[in-house]
Amino acid sequence: MKLFKIFKPFYIQPRFFYCGIAIVVLFIISYFVPLLFNVAHLSILVVLGLFFLDFLIVFVGTHKIEAQRILPDKFSNGDDNAVKITIKNKYPFLAQCNIIDEIPKQFQVRDFSLKLKLPPKTTESIVYQLKPKERGEYHFGSLNVYAHSPLGLVAKRFTFDNHAMVPTYPSFKQLRKFELLNINNTLQDYGIKKIRRIGHTMEFEQIKDYVLGDDLRTINWKATAKKNSLMVNQFQDEKSQPIYSIIDKGRVMKMPFNGLSLLDYAINATLVMSSIALKKHDKAGMMSFSKKVENVVVAQRRTSQMRMILESLYNVKTDYFESDFSRLYANIKRHITHRSLILLYTNFETMDGLNRQLPYIKAIAKNHLIVVIFFKNTELNSLINDKAETIQQVYDKVIAEKFAFEKRLIVNELKKYGIYSILTTPENLTIDTINTYLEIKSRGLL
Repeated sequence: MKLFKIFKPFYIQPRFFYCGIAIVVLFIISYFVPLLFNVAHLSILVVLGLFFLDFLIVFVGTHKIEAQRILPDKFSNGDDNAVKITIKNKYPFLAQCNIIDEIPKQFQVRDFSLKLKLPPKTTESIVYQLKPKERGEYHFGSLNVYAHSPLGLVAKRFTFDNHAMVPTYPSFKQLRKFELLNINNTLQDYGIKKIRRIGHTMEFEQIKDYVLGDDLRTINWKATAKKNSLMVNQFQDEKSQPIYSIIDKGRVMKMPFNGLSLLDYAINATLVMSSIALKKHDKAGMMSFSKKVENVVVAQRRTSQMRMILESLYNVKTDYFESDFSRLYANIKRHITHRSLILLYTNFETMDGLNRQLPYIKAIAKNHLIVVIFFKNTELNSLINDKAETIQQVYDKVIAEKFAFEKRLIVNELKKYGIYSILTTPENLTIDTINTYLEIKSRGLL
């Protein structure tokens, strides 16, 4: 049993087999050149001697390699996340290490390995990136390090029981990026538009003396007459408006784009949108629905609101059933009593799909300002833009143009009933949603 433990981490390196092949070739050549026969015999002894020497060098002593995997508290979905491995070499020679980390099964990577050369008695770190495509728990297995000497004939495996679980949350890295842009007032550089104000749907704050540049329409004539100098009304933007992000988690949101489903794009956008709404002094809330309404967070403006929304988004689970818009309408009618801005993340591929749900969307729009957000099918662009050379390609192109045109018809149909809509690509979802939210606030439509 003790002998088994010694040889369990023992691995013969490819270099040993290359030497064996070279000796065989040397024996074949010696058939024609007899002088090489003794050289071939001597080569066997030399290779075997080096093999046992290398075995002694690598296997004498214990804990000659120490390694540790350092993980973040949580992964950000759809973003690159750094995983750090620290390795310490206690050998008195340059150790060449092949690192095989047992990364979570969700990545479906079967040939993951990293190579590192460690000088004697030194500690070094190596960082690699993982990009998760779905929320949930990611379980890491053991960390394996195969170390060999410069001879490279024998390797010893060092296994570190570094099992760990890292939860993958909605894209909080994207959230931090937009929060930083919001603080620095540079959102417009990323596509956020400055909108001209229409009217004065703002709360009265105070009466002040007129200064050059004030809007003449805000002059308070009664106060001007009393003080005998121009006085103007000063307003402040209306705040603490309820903003609800409602995510359709039915089968229409299962479509993948760059590895992420439309549902996860909507979840990431909801996280950012909720943060922006709270920064703008509004109340942020959310819910998701398919066969029933779940993951409800009532719109509030409190310090723990973002944490509650993040946890609710992390726990969004679905079997991609058919979505029940009638149940959504009933829930909104019963629980959202104040006029709110409702950002509805869903997807419609055809006019028939819209017409089935349009009565419920119109009913919601009677009491709330609803923005229907759905997605362009970017996979159709290649079919539309490519030159058709065969009859089949012509058919495919015509069908693709029909579906793309139907998306635009859906926008016009919603506009006919005074319902706002956003037709966007998944990668521009967050920016376009923020654009529309800021436009609505600027125009005082809520």
